[in-house]
Amino acid sequence: MSKSLLLVIVLLAIAGAWYVSQNYEIRGLDQVELVPKDSNSSTQGGRPAARAGKTIRIATFNIQTLGRAKMSKPAVVERLAEILRQFDVVAIQEIRSRHPDVLPKLVEYVNATGRHYDFVLGPRVGRTSQKEQFAFVFDTETIEVDRFQVYTVRDPEDLLHRPPLVAPFRVRGVPPHEAFTFTLVNVHIDPDEVQSELRWLPDLFRAVLGDGRGEDDVIVLGDFNADDQVLQAALASLPTAQVTLQGTTTNVRMTAQYDNVVILLPATSEYTGKCGVFDILRTYNLTLKEALEVSDHNPVWASFSVREAGSPEAPLALAP
Repeated sequence: MSKSLLLVIVLLAIAGAWYVSQNYEIRGLDQVELVPKDSNSSTQGGRPAARAGKTIRIATFNIQTLGRAKMSKPAVVERLAEILRQFDVVAIQEIRSRHPDVLPKLVEYVNATGRHYDFVLGPRVGRTSQKEQFAFVFDTETIEVDRFQVYTVRDPEDLLHRPPLVAPFRVRGVPPHEAFTFTLVNVHIDPDEVQSELRWLPDLFRAVLGDGRGEDDVIVLGDFNADDQVLQAALASLPTAQVTLQGTTTNVRMTAQYDNVVILLPATSEYTGKCGVFDILRTYNLTLKEALEVSDHNPVWASFSVREAGSPEAPLALAP
């Protein structure tokens, strides 16, 4: 190669790098992404502009046997999409289909109105042939995920019927150094082994706290198949654990409390103290039969500040 040709190639590379630096920025927590500077709208396949707010709502929803049969009912799918749009991130249990297109199609329905939701999907887990997948569905305008640090909890002693799915998130729309970062742990306690599985919840918290990432805001949420009193008692060896939803039913029939969001205080001081049950039947004025076609569980949610207010340096008062 002649020196003149080599010089031309070098100059073109420098010019290209200068153009990129002047017109684009590299961003993204879970993947590197080139985005035009001063752009307020997302391009095809790109990440949308961040939407700022003061709080986010984190929810858990057992959709009850989510598979192709449920996805074949347009009215049910539309209702599920409407429900998921109410929250910034939702932990989902009971994805029972062997077909990999079920959750992507549901998220397509969520985004049909112009929203920008994405998902994280775990492997099929469970001891029997009735395996299920855990997932997180989240609004990319308010939340981002680090996909490289998503994992299923190792359970070599088979203590839990379904090993939980763990995913780290960060709020968008505020300066990154001020944004609330948190880890969600998606659980589904086996209804036939409630007492034996609940006793391992403190160790589950400790395992995620000690996974090497240094995140103190660990939130365990899902279907515990237990009410708040039983759940709080199971967490007695972890005095910083606090069950958020208390004294109310969470199933559609309004007969029992199964679902909850558990935080660590004072570490997760971003918790606003607001939580609740999203009543499918009454919100959409459905009959009991219509509501049960959506799920036999109502979504449960808790609200958090978008800004980091905890103290990562302060050690948690964990029991030995």
